[in-house]
Amino acid sequence: MLLHGLMTNGLCWTGLAHTLEKEYDVIMPDARGHGKSGVPDYGYQYEDHANDVAGLIKALRLSPPILLGHSMGGMTAAVVAGRKPNLLSGLVLADPTFLSPKVQREVRDSDVADQHRKVLNMSLEEIMAEARTRHPNRSSETIELFARARLQTSMGAFDVLTPPNPDYRQLVINIDIPSLLVFGDRGVVSSVVAEELQRLNARLQVEQIREAGHSLHMDQPERFATTVKNFLGSIDTMIEPSTHW
Repeated sequence: MLLHGLMTNGLCWTGLAHTLEKEYDVIMPDARGHGKSGVPDYGYQYEDHANDVAGLIKALRLSPPILLGHSMGGMTAAVVAGRKPNLLSGLVLADPTFLSPKVQREVRDSDVADQHRKVLNMSLEEIMAEARTRHPNRSSETIELFARARLQTSMGAFDVLTPPNPDYRQLVINIDIPSLLVFGDRGVVSSVVAEELQRLNARLQVEQIREAGHSLHMDQPERFATTVKNFLGSIDTMIEPSTHW
């Protein structure tokens, strides 16, 4: 199950899903306030997102899935894993929003929400043209997916930026399933934080992807997909006993 970040949606995982689809069933939900999900008047804290994910797993009667989340989705995944460990069989955190209280306040007080309000008044073509300038190496299909996702993100979704975030260190300590933290060299999670978290939980593997920012799955899609697939394969090995003929 793939959890997207703020201002994107489930379809933004299409590239990774195609990589995984031959070996795995892939579920890509839209978080509340995003994509085609509902837009409630309130309830956009990480606990709300985590409860939605737990409710979806139960509603679909899934065997414990592996949960992968990026950014906002990464923190959501960490909350699910840290507080409802029996629901999952594995966890991948892709540059989750593991921010200090100071940085949380800075993000809340930034102009990110105001910039999004302006985007909502733009046409799809205008958003795509702007994105092509910022990301000339991304395909037209990818740029369109992300542009449409921006237009489907409600202003209410930005309430998730209201501090305080859950204590990510305590969440990581509580995680008791095979886990992987993937981060870039120009993203949110630093090498120092990654090393600290690995010391806090021996079940947490850490992988850094070079030449990647916060959107590491877009900056280095092949490296990211390979890292994820290798980790998933290691979980499969642990779950499924080998058969020798």
